[in-house]
Amino acid sequence: MSETLESLIQRVQQCRICEKHLPLGPRPVLSAHPDSKVLIIGQAPGTRVHATGIPWNDPSGDELRRWLAVDRDTFYDPKIFGIIPMGFCYLGRGKGGDLPPRKECAPAWHEPLRQHLPKLKLTLLIGSYAQAYYLGVQRKSTLTETVLNFESYLPQFLPLVHPSPRNRLWMRRNPWFEETVVPRLRQLVWELIGRKEE
Repeated sequence: MSETLESLIQRVQQCRICEKHLPLGPRPVLSAHPDSKVLIIGQAPGTRVHATGIPWNDPSGDELRRWLAVDRDTFYDPKIFGIIPMGFCYLGRGKGGDLPPRKECAPAWHEPLRQHLPKLKLTLLIGSYAQAYYLGVQRKSTLTETVLNFESYLPQFLPLVHPSPRNRLWMRRNPWFEETVVPRLRQLVWELIGRKEE
């Protein structure tokens, strides 16, 4: 493994595999460091993230940081959190919201990137696309069941619902998520980053 993570990230940022499908053009957004302890795998950047080049720089990111109980400085410290989405670029909108991640990104880049993260302890699989890719046949028949059974995927993976405002109805229908999953998520992450409960 002669290539450094920094040079690999630069190659990802120059990726043009699916350029013809991107309405705003390619702008791969990711963040990682060889010391990253927690890897966040979400779906794909929205328009605000595309515009700023900062991952999770939107209301979904605000909610995710609330779940984690970390501030922006901690969240954007790549020595703590690596951020590698299933799709690196904004994909445009469909009838139900943003289009799903394209199938080229993860097979091309995820494994090479993960090989450069030797200190990785926990991977957060946010949303059905990340869970399908990483859990395969081990995931349950629905996202709700998969997240409900999150303990069975630990210590390597922790499946989560997407923190999008679009999922507020899901949150209301599934109060166990805030009562059970969010506290466990905080506990696991805080243990890895050396933060004490207040």
